[in-house]
Amino acid sequence: MRTILMSLTIGAWLCAAPALAAPLEGEKTYDLLFRQGTLDTISRSSELVYRRTVKNSLKPEAAERDTGDIALSFRQGEAVMALLEFRQGGKYRTLGTFPASVGNPMIMYFYETVVRDMAETAGGSPFYIRNRVKEALVEPSEIIAGEAIIDGKTVETSTIRMLPFEGDPNVDRMRGFGDLELQVTMSEAVPGWYMSMEAKASNGEVYSNTLDFERLDVAR
Repeated sequence: MRTILMSLTIGAWLCAAPALAAPLEGEKTYDLLFRQGTLDTISRSSELVYRRTVKNSLKPEAAERDTGDIALSFRQGEAVMALLEFRQGGKYRTLGTFPASVGNPMIMYFYETVVRDMAETAGGSPFYIRNRVKEALVEPSEIIAGEAIIDGKTVETSTIRMLPFEGDPNVDRMRGFGDLELQVTMSEAVPGWYMSMEAKASNGEVYSNTLDFERLDVAR
């Protein structure tokens, strides 16, 4: 495999081009986050590699368990499938397979891990948590236009920020997860569309979960 490393300056917006926020309807928010066709141009013999970093002050052992690399590869059959695999310290674990024609399943994996982590750490019903997250995905939001540096080049980025439990009557029972913030940054310049995905509670002091695109491994 030949590795193409992409140097990403994540979250460091260029001073010369301040971020601009524009309103986005709920349906368009969902379509942008779950954009279809994002894997269509990726070679089926390649891998997309992401780094998952978890911090959890209430369950440190869970953070250690869940920090590692997530590799997306392809499996040919009647339909092309995207295979997600968790890698940590030489160990490999399959996370699931998804139709590649739909789009990049990393976004679904991200949201599901946030739901699981919150339910495991703060308690409460995972169904309730998942429903609130789903509602946030189809609510009107702001898209923040910005720029990042990739391989020395300035590229355009789009960021969507969501607060799924804002105004929730059960916030005080969520052990610091009541202000959970979800943020997804996307760019046409990044293979697979997603540059970074981040969840944080209590400004990251209680919990944070980040998925950063690291590299594209190309078969020789």
